[in-house]
Amino acid sequence: MANIHSQRIEALRGMMRSHGWDAVIVTGSDPHGSEYPAERWKCVNWLTGFTGEAGDVVITLDHAGLWTDTRYFIQAVAQLEGSGVQLHKMRIPEQVPIPEWIRRNFEGESEVYIALDGLCAGRGFVADVKDALNSDGAACHVVSVPNLMEAVWNDRPDIPQTPIFEAFPGESRIERLGRLRDWLASQKADYILLSSLDDIAWTLNVRASDIEYNPLVISYLLVGPETADWFVLKGEVEDPVTEETLEALRADGVNPRYYEETEIALSDLDGTVAADSSILNYHLCSLIGPARLISCISPVQLWKAVKNTVEIDGMREAHVRDGLAVEKFLFWLETCMDEGRRISEWDASVKLASLRAEGAGYQGDSFETISAYGPGAALPHYVTPREGAPLLEAHGLYLCDSGGQYSDGTTDITRTVPLGPCSRLEMEDYTLVLKGHIALARAVFPAGTPGCRLDVLAREPLWEYMRNYGHGTGHGVGWFLGVHEGPQDIRQNLNSQAMFPGMICSDEPGIYREGMHGVRHENLLLCVKADSNEFGEWLRFEPLTLCHFDTSALLPELLTEAERDWLNSYNSMVYDTLRPMLNDAEGDWLLRKTAAI
Repeated sequence: MANIHSQRIEALRGMMRSHGWDAVIVTGSDPHGSEYPAERWKCVNWLTGFTGEAGDVVITLDHAGLWTDTRYFIQAVAQLEGSGVQLHKMRIPEQVPIPEWIRRNFEGESEVYIALDGLCAGRGFVADVKDALNSDGAACHVVSVPNLMEAVWNDRPDIPQTPIFEAFPGESRIERLGRLRDWLASQKADYILLSSLDDIAWTLNVRASDIEYNPLVISYLLVGPETADWFVLKGEVEDPVTEETLEALRADGVNPRYYEETEIALSDLDGTVAADSSILNYHLCSLIGPARLISCISPVQLWKAVKNTVEIDGMREAHVRDGLAVEKFLFWLETCMDEGRRISEWDASVKLASLRAEGAGYQGDSFETISAYGPGAALPHYVTPREGAPLLEAHGLYLCDSGGQYSDGTTDITRTVPLGPCSRLEMEDYTLVLKGHIALARAVFPAGTPGCRLDVLAREPLWEYMRNYGHGTGHGVGWFLGVHEGPQDIRQNLNSQAMFPGMICSDEPGIYREGMHGVRHENLLLCVKADSNEFGEWLRFEPLTLCHFDTSALLPELLTEAERDWLNSYNSMVYDTLRPMLNDAEGDWLLRKTAAI
């Protein structure tokens, strides 16, 4: 029997033949450039079976390829088996990006027709494809077909809509719209179009659950000097915006409109429109037109990244409740191992979610929990199976990467813990990754330093032993928003964005050995002022995450005195903060776990 995904690809090829298209590009994003698209826009998953969060597909009449990065290579090989889709590896020295591959594939052709869903492809990406082919002398015709996949995906989900509610971050909607209007005046633009969902949620202080794990509303926001049109209402079905919320929005000068009116509104608009064209999709960019479009970086990205005092206080409180849940989970897990109970990766994931749900303000998980034992932990973005999940055994390492959404903050934590005796190699990897984590957590650096210059701190202890990892060391985290946000990050990719006090980043180095084990230690760090002197202003990090690091899997001889001091101080802080909220058995256990080494 033919693989279902190979059948879907052949159906797409049938459409290509009927329209005379040489290739179809299917991107892994949605009309808003979201990292995590709603089910309606998981076209790559539906077409190929690949479930990773980063992947694009190119289909020609004789080739099908998936482009993804180092985080997903092992996963992609397994999920693409039998589909006829070839893996194209990115973030490696010999990578061949899609535009260059298309150029090589159609070398010598005089005309090439490439179809894509212009709602789900970025303007810059389309330009790169055109430039690559045109540089080879071919006439490149990009055919934008909004909702292209509906022709072959008969039961494609509708645009999601979930109840909308308000958030209270300490700055009003009117104040945030005022910031945008001041920025508009400084840019001499008539309007700004926000298409990134977290930008819109931040600006309007609204939340929903249109995308799983992300408290976001599928919408666009068009702001002018005196107007704010929010394209959010979803057609004939009952809309999730209550009359009370509508009244509050209108009272603040926000005009809710239907989502499908966005295209007409932009086509009819007089004046210039500022938009972040790295996020705004190709279709809407084309409707605005080059004469009216002012390409910019959304100012909301940086405003959102620098948390105010209310948001910082909320994040601290959320991490207390989150840390309490994770400590209770680790106590339960160790008890299960000691008692010889049969616990699967999925059982553990469910237990952790139930403990988080006991915390005040809990709104759900911030991403799908990675609950991985042994070989599964070697996949940085492992998907824990609901059925037939591997059982945890009383030896080796277990990795759990999880997070919660709370009404006052967002969390993201990874703990790798020994379930019993560990091999020398497991303990080495465990210790070296923790050394990398501590090095970044202890960093003191000049104001203005970008995260790309801090990344090496976490890698150096691993590099000394010629070990490395293929993902970034740190990403920004939102306040009751996306667990991944920019513009700051800590990774090797050159990103000039400086770290500012009030920014929050993860600290998560790792080591992954295919078929054996994986190690990752992750806390969230708040960037704060350290001091000032004749050399300038200095910054440092304050850990927000509150959960001990297990010292039983360490090789203490590999730690420096400064590393021991940091670890002992951190574990002591965790105990002092959380002990009053634990029962006696849990408290005694945590006291043992946080004993100085």
